[in-house]
This record gives sequence, C-alpha cells and structure tokens, in this order.
Amino acid sequence: MKPQANRVVVPALLFAAILVVSFNAWLAFRSVESLLSSEFWVAHTWQAISQVDRIMGSAKDAETGSRGFLITGDDNYLDPYFSATRDLPTELNHFQSLTSDNPSQQVRLTEMRAVIDQRLALLEQGIDLRRSGDTNSVHALILTGTGKLQMDHLRHIADDMQAEELRLLTLRTATAQSSGRRARYTVSVASGLDFLLIMLMFRYFSHERSLRVAAEITARRLALSRAELEERAREIGSLNALLEHRVQLRTAELETTNRELEAFSYSVSHDLRAPLRTIDGFSLALEEDYAAIVGDTGKDHIRRVRNAVHRMGELIDALLQLSRITRAEILRQQFDISAMAESVAAHLKEENPDNQIAFHIESGLHAFADPQLLRVALENLFGNAVKFSSKMPNTVVDFGWDPIESAWYVRDNGAGFDMIYAEKLFNAFNRLHGDKDFKGSGIGLATVARVVHRHQGRIWANSIVNHGATFWFTLG
Repeated sequence: MKPQANRVVVPALLFAAILVVSFNAWLAFRSVESLLSSEFWVAHTWQAISQVDRIMGSAKDAETGSRGFLITGDDNYLDPYFSATRDLPTELNHFQSLTSDNPSQQVRLTEMRAVIDQRLALLEQGIDLRRSGDTNSVHALILTGTGKLQMDHLRHIADDMQAEELRLLTLRTATAQSSGRRARYTVSVASGLDFLLIMLMFRYFSHERSLRVAAEITARRLALSRAELEERAREIGSLNALLEHRVQLRTAELETTNRELEAFSYSVSHDLRAPLRTIDGFSLALEEDYAAIVGDTGKDHIRRVRNAVHRMGELIDALLQLSRITRAEILRQQFDISAMAESVAAHLKEENPDNQIAFHIESGLHAFADPQLLRVALENLFGNAVKFSSKMPNTVVDFGWDPIESAWYVRDNGAGFDMIYAEKLFNAFNRLHGDKDFKGSGIGLATVARVVHRHQGRIWANSIVNHGATFWFTLG
C-alpha cells in the first residue's frame, strides 16, 4: 500500500475499528446492565414470595395463640397473637411496596387485608368472651367454622399471590439467563475485535488494555453479585424449611385440638339427652295431670316448654349426625347416583303428600364416592330444596351434571337467599331464614359441606331472592 494511501486508509481503518470497539463496549455495558437488572428482579421476586410466607406465618401465630388461650385461659398463650397483630400491618405494607408495580397483586393484597381484619376481629371477640368466662359462647363461636373458612380464604389468596410471583420468577429467571448469555457473547466479540485491533495497531495497546481491565472488573462484580444471590437463595431455602417444620408442628397441634373438640361435642350432645328427657317427661305429666289446674295460659306455657325440648332434641340429633360424618371412614365405590337421587326424591314425595313436587333427575349418571355419605348429602340438599320451595304453587327440583362447572348441581325454584350471606351458608347453626318461615336446625348445609370436604371436593351456591337457588358440588 502506498504511503499516501496508507495515510488515508490507516486512519480510516483506525476510526472504523474505534467505532466498532466503541459500539461493542456500549453493547456489552447494556447487556451487563440488563443482566444486573434481571438479577435484581429475581431477588426482588424472592423477597415478595418470602414476604407472603411471613404474613401467613404471623396469621397462623395469631390463630395458634388465640386457640391456646381459648382452651387454657392462660394469658401466656397470647404472646404470639399480640406479636402477630403488631407485625401484620408492617408486613402487609412491606408486601404492598414490593408489589407496587403489579396491580393484580395490589388487588389481592386489599382482599387479604380485609380477610385478616375479619379474622383478627373474630379472634379478639373469642378472647374477650373467654376472659369474661362465657365458655358457652366461645364454644359456639368455634363451632361456627367461620375461622376455618377465613383461614382457607386467606391461604387461597396467599397461594394466588405466590403463584403470581412464581410466574414472574420464571419469566425473570429466563430473562436473567438470556441476559447472561448475551453479555458473555457481547464481551467475547468485543474482546476479539480488541485483540485484532492490537495486532493491527500496536500503538493503541494501552487503550485496549484498559478496556480489558474494565471488563475484568465488571466480571468480578458479576461474580460477587452472583455469589450474593446464591447465598440469599440458600438463606431463603433454610427459612422455607424452618417455616415448613413449624407449619407441620402447628398442623399436628390443630388436628389434636380438633379431635378433642369433636369428642367434647359428642359427649355433651349425649349428656344433654338425660335432662331433656326429664324435662319432657315432667312437662308431659304436668300437661296430662294438672291441665285443669294451670288453665289455658299454663297449658300454653307447657306446650312452649315441650316444643323447646323437642327443638333441642332435633339440634342434638343434627349435631350428632354432623359429628358422625366427620369421623366416618370414606369408602369410595362406583355407583349409580341417578338411582340414588330417584330414591331420595321418592322418599321426599311420600313425606310431603300435600305438596306439588316435580323432580327432574338426569339419568345414567355415576359417581365414585362413599354411597352412604353421599346419600346423606343428597337428602339434605333435596330436603332443603323442597322446604324452601314449599310456599310456591309448584315445587321444581333439578339434579344432574353441569359440564361447564364440572360439578353436580341441585336447583330449585324456592325462596332463594341474598348472596351477601353466601359465606354463612355452610356454617353450622347459621340460618338465613327465620324459624317461623321455614323450620330447620341449621345443620343440613353444614353436613353437606362436611361430606363434600371429606371427599376432597368443594361446594358453592348461587341464588336470587325469590327466584330459587342452585348448589354445585364436586367429589375430588
């Protein structure tokens, strides 16, 4: 190459090489910056997941402390409860700040705050009742099952939160990996071009060397960042293992407590029968032997006493049935559920000869479940449908399989209910209609829910007041 051409070409090549190297350096910087950003968001996602675990841990601490106090009356059991009530607002606010860029998580957090407030209010109510010595009210409060529904709801929200964060973790981890590959490729290309530039233009060696030093520093920083992330991941794994152990211990404690409560309920129900029989017997003797002495007002009082005794007896029977269903062993088998529904419907028609009842039962349906327990569930669902449709000129009850919901359904054209109170439907002794309108013990739907839950299924309902109701259930 001629000197004059060389004087033109060499600077041009040098300028082009400088441009190429500069562009690659910028691209490498952007790749490294993208990698650091991706790794930051991965760590941020783990923090959000861990924060959900902390919130659930505090909620369970409050639940455990309150239950310990309700059972023993010892204030020392309330330490976890008070700690949880202090920590929960801070933990919820921290999660809110961690997920401020995620509207769906903010909606779930609002719902979680509401459920936690309701649960803490119910726990505080139980504590106040226990301190006042009103053990009967405490027992009744526990038997409602509202606490379990609230905790199940809270776990469902927490599961949704963690599922959303895990989804984001998957995306961000993939982005971090892609950024790492891109950064390595970019740095390699830049280094190759720099080496070529050294060979062509030795006088620019010092400049190329400085770029290598910068790349090495960046690599060391990345290695340190990666080591810190790995250490944090190990810490999170250790915390998760500890939390899982604590959850297992507390679950075992709750199961023991539930078994003791069931035994207590069964014993009390049986012990109540003796005084009830005494009251019924003496009131009957008083009605038969002293009717002329007590007069019409006295006889009315006696009838009220006997009606109350019979009502108490029905409640005890319902409570015992619920207790038996809770303890009964599940023996699943394949059977014709349509035939079972026809049998239950025929029995209800015999019991209600004066009512115009039409049952529409889908034929040829089979289920894999415990026949005895499922019959109890159908008897209660059909019985409720007939009872709450009794004021209609014609009662219509439908039963079959809903392919859209993938569930069995029972539909009626009766009084229905306000969906505001839907969460109370499946709690024992929670009734949405007065005893004057529709007789009942308040145990039927609780019994159905217990049967469904024993089959690892779920039950839900939809209704409009005075336009009937539909109940869906699955069997696991």
